[in-house]
Amino acid sequence: MTYKRILGLVSAVAIGASLTACGGGSNSASGSGSGASGGAGGSSGDYGNCKVTSKANSISIKPAVADTLTVETTLPAQGWWNGTTAESIQDGYEYCMAANLAYRAGLSKLTVRNVSFDALVAGKTQDFDMALAEISITAQRRKVVDFSAPYFASNIGVLVTSGSKATQKNIAGLRLGVKQGTTGADFVRDKLHPKTPPKVFAGDVELQAALQAGQVDAALTDVAIVLGKAQESKGKLRVIGQYDTGESYGALYPKGSRNSSALDAAIGAMKKDGTLDRLSSTYLAKAFGGDPSAIPTWSAK
Repeated sequence: MTYKRILGLVSAVAIGASLTACGGGSNSASGSGSGASGGAGGSSGDYGNCKVTSKANSISIKPAVADTLTVETTLPAQGWWNGTTAESIQDGYEYCMAANLAYRAGLSKLTVRNVSFDALVAGKTQDFDMALAEISITAQRRKVVDFSAPYFASNIGVLVTSGSKATQKNIAGLRLGVKQGTTGADFVRDKLHPKTPPKVFAGDVELQAALQAGQVDAALTDVAIVLGKAQESKGKLRVIGQYDTGESYGALYPKGSRNSSALDAAIGAMKKDGTLDRLSSTYLAKAFGGDPSAIPTWSAK
């Protein structure tokens, strides 16, 4: 993402707009947060715990559902979407990013749908306005969906157990785990050239469980995600390196969306006015549990 993943997390971490696409849950559910006031002609809104900026009605869109911004994602994604179900989400970087877009579009409601990541990037979901799911922008995906300009940069982190002997030099000879359908999985296969094919898991939960159970020696996926998993483990896991992929996250739109230009303009304004920086500092610093810039950058050979 043209916005470097090492954004300003608090004063020490610079997190701006980021990562490779996450895989994950396949359950389909939805939940809504409605503006306390505002709406199509309203003035202010209250979307969960999110603080909104700028002005209502600063952009105009034609949503799939009247007076509602319908956003798809793949849960769980702590820090990005704080909650375990669509109905329980009240804040997080991407949730509050969506809330700000809903507010700027003058919509009083924000509906969240939890969908399969594979179906999402394959363009198989319907009747939504946009998706925010740490989705890396790729030419292959552009064949069936559209993307916004990048809003966050995406590197691949290497997560291992605390006693691991894994290093940059021996990583290709280890048993590696990746997430299904992600650009991270493609990166590991095509750039690291492991001696044995990486094991593929449905999502972050399964990948972390396989690492802790000794089924794989290292788990490779987005830096923000592995940092969060290391923090959750309370010292059992650690992040030892990262690969610069040159990729970025973008908001995903249905192919040919009539709202893409307006939503792009709002995302660009949120970068410029500091809204995205504030969201990263508020929600990602705690979820990351560390400074991405302090993780050694490894080269793929």
